[in-house]
Formats: sequence, structure tokens, C-alpha cells
Amino acid sequence: MKKFLAQAYIWILLILLYAPLVFIAVFSFTEAKSLGNWTGFSLNLYSNLFTGATPGGSSLMVAFKNTIVIALLASVIATFLGTLAAIGIYNLKGRRKQAMQFLNSIPMLNPDIITGVSLFLLFVFLHFSQGFATVILAHITFCTPYVVLNVMPRLTQMNPNTYEAALDLGATPVQALKKVLIPQLRPGMISGFILSFTMSLDDFAVTFFTRGTIGLETLSTYIYADSRRGGLTPELRPMMTIIFAIVLILLLVVNLRKEKTAAKLKNR
Repeated sequence: MKKFLAQAYIWILLILLYAPLVFIAVFSFTEAKSLGNWTGFSLNLYSNLFTGATPGGSSLMVAFKNTIVIALLASVIATFLGTLAAIGIYNLKGRRKQAMQFLNSIPMLNPDIITGVSLFLLFVFLHFSQGFATVILAHITFCTPYVVLNVMPRLTQMNPNTYEAALDLGATPVQALKKVLIPQLRPGMISGFILSFTMSLDDFAVTFFTRGTIGLETLSTYIYADSRRGGLTPELRPMMTIIFAIVLILLLVVNLRKEKTAAKLKNR
């Protein structure tokens, strides 16, 4: 009975999580403007999304492109800064190291709305013109601690003498960093980049408070403004379906690669 209840509980959770996604995917193949109204199979919403045949489709694609560009730029810069910061924190000793690790954890625990308002007030105080640049700076700010969090475990697992050995053998600090440290830290850097990209892609509060009044839209701010107007653009359905399909395919590929790697290790 316990096993049955446990399995039923898991299935109920899965249905609650995935039923809305399936519902949106199904109704992305009909042209009805209201969700839940099936007017026959059609690919017009997908066509409108990619061709910009409707105002909703074109503005939605602009918001999507802005979201991807901001997420990529912020993630790349945050990965670079976070890796350097993690190396610096790792080489500190005693209370200074503990203090820096504590300070690094504060932005991750801080509510997004507090971070957004704080950065907004900072940009106003510094007389920065809010727009694309301030949004990227804000995203770098809250993404960098996540990179530090992912790189630090790789540093603790690494042999601390390899860097010094490279210096003793004639390598410059930059060469030792590129050829000794970075290859060993690469898995943590990749994890930090992926997490930063996901956090930036999903962010609303920080973007909303730092984008200014120039009309910069990302997916989250576009959906928020669209819902306040009394409904959601129909082209959102195919976009959400495509994003979900891409994420699902990536997860399947990663899991299959892990299984193949594990099978090769077993065979050895």
C-alpha cells in the first residue's frame, strides 16, 4: 500500500507539472486566439512567429532575441569573472576566505526584487542611462556568484601543487592559468555557464527594474506586459513549445552520453 501511494503521489506531481506544457503544445497547432478553443489543425501560429506576419509574432521574436543576447553576454562575462573570483577566494586563508565565501552567498540568497531595486537605485545614483547595458551589468552581477559556487568544488578537488609546478618549469602565470588550471576547472566553468544562462533567461525582477523606459523587452517582461493587457499573444504557444522541445532534446542527449560513458568505463 505504501509503495502504491508513493507511486501515485509521484505520478500526480508529474501530471501537475507537465499537463500544462502538453496542453500548450497541443493548442499551438490551432489558430484560435483563446487557449482551449480548438478550431482545427493549423501551423499558422508557427508561421506568424518566424515570419513576423502579425505584430504579436514580430515583437515576440524581438523580445526572444534580446533575451538570448543578454543571457549569452552575461553568462560569458560572469563565467570569466566568477572563475577568477573563485581562484582568488580559494587562495585566501582563514577568516578572510570565510568572509568572502559568506559575501558570495548573499546575492544568491537575496530575493530578486531586492537585488533589482538595489541595482536600480545604484544606476540612478551613478546617473547611468538605463537600457541594454544596465540590464547586462545587472545580470552579470547576480550570475557571477553562481559561477563561483560551481568552480570552487573543482578547486578543492584539484592538486594545489600543479600550478606551482608549472611555474617552476618555466611557465608564466598566464600560461599556467590557461594550460593547467583552466582545463581542470572546465567542468565547473561549463556548469556555472549553463546555470548563469538559465538564471538570466528566466529573470524578471532584476530586468524589470534595470531596463529603464526605452522599451527594451525580454521574454519575461513581454509576457508580464502582455498578460496585463488582458491576454497572451497566441504566438507564445509555439514559442513555449519549441523551447520545451529543445530543452527536452538536450536533456536526452546529455543523459545518453552519460550512459555511454558509464558503459565504456564498466567495460574497461
